Amino acid sequence: MRKSFLVLALMLFAVVSFSQETETNKQVKTGWNFGALPAVSFNTDLGFQYGGLVNFFNYGDGTKYPDYLHNLYLEISRYTKGSAIYRLAYDSEYLIPGVRFTSDLAYLPDEAFDFYGFNGYQSVFNADWQDDTAGDGVYKSRMFYKYQNKMLRFKTDFQIPFRDKRFLGLVGFNLQSFNVATVDIDKMNKGKDENLLPNVKTLYDEYVDWGVIPDEEKDGGFVPLLKAGVVFDTRDNEPNPMKGMWTEAFLFGAPTFLGAESGFLKFNFTHRQYFTIIKRDLSFAYRIGYQGTLAGHAPFYYQTQIETSLMKDQLGLGGNKTLRGVSRNRVVSDGFVYGNLELRWKPVHFRFINQNFYIGLNAFVDGGQALQKIDVDQSLAAVHDGYFDFDSKEKLHLSYGAGLRIVMNENFVIACDYGRAFDPQDGKTGLYIGLNYLF
Repeated sequence: MRKSFLVLALMLFAVVSFSQETETNKQVKTGWNFGALPAVSFNTDLGFQYGGLVNFFNYGDGTKYPDYLHNLYLEISRYTKGSAIYRLAYDSEYLIPGVRFTSDLAYLPDEAFDFYGFNGYQSVFNADWQDDTAGDGVYKSRMFYKYQNKMLRFKTDFQIPFRDKRFLGLVGFNLQSFNVATVDIDKMNKGKDENLLPNVKTLYDEYVDWGVIPDEEKDGGFVPLLKAGVVFDTRDNEPNPMKGMWTEAFLFGAPTFLGAESGFLKFNFTHRQYFTIIKRDLSFAYRIGYQGTLAGHAPFYYQTQIETSLMKDQLGLGGNKTLRGVSRNRVVSDGFVYGNLELRWKPVHFRFINQNFYIGLNAFVDGGQALQKIDVDQSLAAVHDGYFDFDSKEKLHLSYGAGLRIVMNENFVIACDYGRAFDPQDGKTGLYIGLNYLF
């Protein structure tokens, strides 16, 4: 099993402020304000991680606070053996007056991108195959459920209000380039004297050999997306609403006339709702989402992507953005549904270093499952034992857990969540440190 050791998990962060406080209300923030979070860790196979992220907020003269005028996000973190996150994102309703403008440029090279097959429980997960303590004849590789995935993405969305400003039209585009290959074992082993990875085939290699992943898709490709839909938004606060709802429904597709190697059309629907239990301090929130294919064929390398509006990154079901505690990308299919239930408590509010803070605690249950299956030849089950289970019905992949939030000025949210999967087929646990509430 891959061993990952967190050298530094900083829940207290460096905060530098160029803000001023008004004389009439010491709680109101003005001008520029930013918070930063470092990323330092070590992974046996990926190497040392270093870098960090910074989130800038401009509150103007403070009349819109806690809403911001401009939001700029920069993240640079990398592992010494190649995996990295390089991301610059911007969000504002004031750059184009009256129009919500969101843009995101990212390069995301991942030397060990999780891959467990298709269609949820139809693909069997064998933990011993990636456990280097399981013994000869059982253990395959810590990289068995991985492949190399280097993605370059440029995304821009516009939300244009109708007469009723709670309703918005959503239009946008997303340009994505995927460079896919098997794991570079030589790079992973470079500099090691022990605990070397064996040079064996991964699940990705097997799927290519068996034709489950077509030859024309195995190396990745270009996906130009166009998006159009509607948004209904009555939230009282974006980072952590106490009441209201946020619903979006849109079509998005990759037309071949823009250069897509495989054309397709999908539909996404996501509904989120928030209820106050105790004014200011305790709320209940839930999210339900669906994404499915209406026409065409989405290539395998795109199927891990969940499209959203605003500055939200989501991958196939499993991991810190969808099912916390379930292995990342555990459920990859042509169509799926998922949901999250979350109780959010803000027990402590205080002032520190001239900023407004609160501490938040949350408890959650997450779940999701495949609905539309990717076509896989069922005769493979008879030839390749232990890889497929076509007889079992797909069901909910469930997890539960709790989390901590440290929030500055209502917008900069340091998040730590710990989740556990109910079923060993979905993995064991997950610890996630980053920014923002899940939804």
